[in-house]
Amino acid sequence: MRLWVLLLLLYFHLGNAPWTEAVVGISLPAPSNVSISSFNMEHSISFLPGPRTPSGTLFTIQVICHRKKSWTPVRSCVDLTAGQVCNLTREFKDPYSHYKARVQAFTPTQTSSWTESGWFQPLSDTVLGPPHVSVSGCGNCLILQLRVPETRGLHQDLQLMDLYRGVIFHVQRTRDGAQFRLNLPYSEETVITYLQPGVEYCVTVSVRTLFSSSSVSSKPYCAFTSPPPPRSSLHVVFGLLGAFCMLGFLLFGLVVYRHQLSSEFLRQCRSRTLSYTDTQ
Repeated sequence: MRLWVLLLLLYFHLGNAPWTEAVVGISLPAPSNVSISSFNMEHSISFLPGPRTPSGTLFTIQVICHRKKSWTPVRSCVDLTAGQVCNLTREFKDPYSHYKARVQAFTPTQTSSWTESGWFQPLSDTVLGPPHVSVSGCGNCLILQLRVPETRGLHQDLQLMDLYRGVIFHVQRTRDGAQFRLNLPYSEETVITYLQPGVEYCVTVSVRTLFSSSSVSSKPYCAFTSPPPPRSSLHVVFGLLGAFCMLGFLLFGLVVYRHQLSSEFLRQCRSRTLSYTDTQ
């Protein structure tokens, strides 16, 4: 009996010891799914709270460049809530360097361990979207105007257009679905020729890049090679054709009627002439 009492006293004593509390509550669950994504050289980091992370937990982010040895806090991302995305475009100033980020959860009394992302290089890991597109018809061709999207994530001596190796045009005829594909150098204006006049075509545009293997196609842009006449014009044309046909019939009838009158007049003149000759 005394042995059980001693064991219970020892259990409660150890359970209330300060170092026991430190072992049990030393840290919060570490964040998970830390990843860096990039579109048109605009970079951001996303993450998920660790399992059983208490509500009200905040998160902080730090970044490091492979050329440096120390982590740098991201000033705009020191008090993130769960689900917030941190923009790292200004932190990754050199598009040719490699970067890494890490996330930590914290409360007023606890912190988690850091969770790191993989290495990220802006030029090779970004996804390039299509240029801005406008399409117009020109008889038996289409004219495509291309404009490079604006971005803040490039070095001052580098433009997004410098990353374009070429443009891929996917052309489809709306009427029957006939399609073809063109790989052309990037140009602000491109003319696609040898198309059927008065027919609608849809063009989808994507880019080939020098550094990145990922790109996104545009939505289809559709236009007629030469604008079809509006319905009101068609009604006018058909009306004019009908009027010309009626006028033609009237003229034809008038000519036939005049011919008949002339024939009758000549016949009467002949008969009178013959009668006068007989009387002589």
